[in-house]
Amino acid sequence: MTATDAPATNPTRRSRTIARVAAVQGLFQCEQSGDTAETVISQFIRHRRVSSTASFDDGHIPDADLKLFQEIVLGVTRRQDDIDAKLSDVLPEQWPLPRLDPVLRALLRAAVFELIATDTPDRIIINEYLDVAHGFFSGDEPKMVNGILDTLSRRGSDGNV
Repeated sequence: MTATDAPATNPTRRSRTIARVAAVQGLFQCEQSGDTAETVISQFIRHRRVSSTASFDDGHIPDADLKLFQEIVLGVTRRQDDIDAKLSDVLPEQWPLPRLDPVLRALLRAAVFELIATDTPDRIIINEYLDVAHGFFSGDEPKMVNGILDTLSRRGSDGNV
């Protein structure tokens, strides 16, 4: 996803979308490298946060809401067992969590964390992560993300997320 692909209608929304993209990348890095969330956050802030003229194409996270980025990465890593249990409960039988693409797994974990741990309305979370999914995937993955998050959101309105 390039910086120009992120929604630009509202600078605050854009910075939150960028933070979500960065969080997915950070969670992917945690899983692949075995680094702690704190280490990855520090690396992102030191090496990837630069001027607003930088772009995702350069591997940077310009104008990201750093508070949200940190909240998601730390929150997912601290609550990963709970998040994974919720995901495993709704994933199609033929796609258990370990079989998912690692970027898709990171994206779903980030989205589920926001659904269960923040006051952001579910519809906003779902729309944001659909945008993120479209930035990373061109196949059926965004449809899968939508279905999983919608199912979890509906369960949450019944108090079960």
